[in-house]
Amino acid sequence: MMADSDGVAPADPADLAARDWDEEADDRVRLLFTCAHPALPREARVALTLNAVGGLTTPEIARAFFVSEATMAQRLVRAKRRIRGAGIPFRVPDEDELPARVEAVLDVLYLVFSEGYAASSGEEWMRVDLAAEAIRVLRLVLDLLPAAPLDEGRALLALMLLDHSRRDARVDAAGDLVPLEEQDRLRWDAALIAEARALLDAPRDVRGGYRVQAELAAVHASAVDAAASDWHRIVALYDELAGFTDSPMVRLGRAVAVAFAAGLGEGLRELDAIAASGDLAGSHLLPAARADLLRRAGESAASLDAYRDALGLAPTGAERRYLSRRIQELGGG
Repeated sequence: MMADSDGVAPADPADLAARDWDEEADDRVRLLFTCAHPALPREARVALTLNAVGGLTTPEIARAFFVSEATMAQRLVRAKRRIRGAGIPFRVPDEDELPARVEAVLDVLYLVFSEGYAASSGEEWMRVDLAAEAIRVLRLVLDLLPAAPLDEGRALLALMLLDHSRRDARVDAAGDLVPLEEQDRLRWDAALIAEARALLDAPRDVRGGYRVQAELAAVHASAVDAAASDWHRIVALYDELAGFTDSPMVRLGRAVAVAFAAGLGEGLRELDAIAASGDLAGSHLLPAARADLLRRAGESAASLDAYRDALGLAPTGAERRYLSRRIQELGGG
C-alpha cells in the first residue's frame, strides 16, 4: 500500500494510549519490526528490510553497503534462516520491548528513504515513491508508539521532510539531475520545510545523529542560494556528526563543505585523505566531488580525468548523463 508523504495525519495524543497496535499497524509496519528484530545482526536487519519492506534488489542493497553482491546475498539468506529458526513473530512489539527495537527501525527507514532519495542503480536518479513510503511508514511508527523514546524518530522525520522537499527541483524536465546550487528554490516544498522546522523547534531530551543531519539540511533550506549557505556552520555540524557516525560519506560531505568554507585547496586536501584511506574505493562520489572542486579551481585537465573516473563508476543513467555533460562542457567530447 502506497501513500503520499502526507498520507498519515498525526493523531490526537489523548487517543494513543488506548490503541491496539496490532490492529492499527498495517502489514508493512509489522514486517518492519520483524526484520528489525534484535536476534538479527544490525547489518542483516537493515539489508533484510530494504529487501522485504523496501523492495530493493540484492545488487542495490550491496551497493548501499559497499559490499559485493555475493556477500549481500549470503547476509540475506542467513537473516531469513535466523527469522525462521528463532520463530520471530510477525507483530509490532509490546511496549516494554520498544526501546531496544526503535533504533533498528529508524536505521532501516533511513536507508529505505536514502535509496529513494538517490537511487543506487537504474536510469532514474530518484525513486520518489520509495522515499514517500519511508516517510509514510515513519509517520505511522511515530503515531503508533507514543511512549517510545522517539526524539531521534522525530528528528529523522524532519531530515526526510527537508530532503524530500527538494524532490521537484532535483531533476529537470528530462529527468536529469540538477545540482543543489542550480536548483530553483521556489520549487522546494515550503509546507514540508515548515513542518520539519516545527519538529526541530520542539522540546527534546536527546541530541543524536539524525538531529545533526536534519540541522545540516535545515541550514541549506534557510539559505536563499548555495552561496549564501553558512558553510562554517555546516562544517561544524559535520564535525559533530562524526562523533555519532564517522563514515566515509560524512567525511566526504565535510570535505566539500570545507572547500566552500575555507577554500578549494583545503577541500581537495580533505578529499585526498579520503582517497588514501581507500574507504570509498569503487564509489563514483569521491572522483565526482574531486572533479567538481578541480573544475571550480580552473584545473580543467585534472577535472576531466576525475570526471571520467566518476563516469566509469556511476551507477545510474541520470548520474552518467550529468557527468557526461560536465565532460562536454570542459571540452572533453
